[in-house]
Amino acid sequence: MKTMTLRRFMWPVLALAVLTFSCAQPDAVLTAKIKASMAVDSTVKSSQIEVSTQNKVVTLTGNLDTQAEKDRALEIARSTSGVDNVVDMLAVKTGAASGDAPEPGRTVGEHIDDAVITAAVKSRLLEDPQVKGLKIDVDTREGVVFLTGSVGSQEQMDRAVEVARATEHVRDVKPNLVISRG
Repeated sequence: MKTMTLRRFMWPVLALAVLTFSCAQPDAVLTAKIKASMAVDSTVKSSQIEVSTQNKVVTLTGNLDTQAEKDRALEIARSTSGVDNVVDMLAVKTGAASGDAPEPGRTVGEHIDDAVITAAVKSRLLEDPQVKGLKIDVDTREGVVFLTGSVGSQEQMDRAVEVARATEHVRDVKPNLVISRG
């Protein structure tokens, strides 16, 4: 009789544990759903899009080949159940990236690798005592730095943008930072 009572008690506890675990990580689930939907879509090149989710707010970052691809990626993210908002940090390639002539005034030797810029900005953010850049993701596309993540105050947000802008070879900074007290 004790075994039967114990089993009756265990099923609800197990179900509650599974429900709690699945609700505890909704952002990871949302990110996975969106990435999977993009991977099977014929319009979207999912390898060119970074998907991140924080508090049910999805941020799409990347440099895409066409406006149609951008529109479809945004549509997929916005139509995913559970998403509260979508932040568009997607750019459509133009100029040198699309095969046109390079930017005037820059030689081929002057084109700077985006990975080097990303590393420099991230390093400076981590070194800055005011910013504490551990919760800031840095991505660079053609010299444009995208900052995504959370900071503790408006002052930290402003300082993060200032640090990124002051980094050598950065053409522009697109901040997508939220203030969180945690």
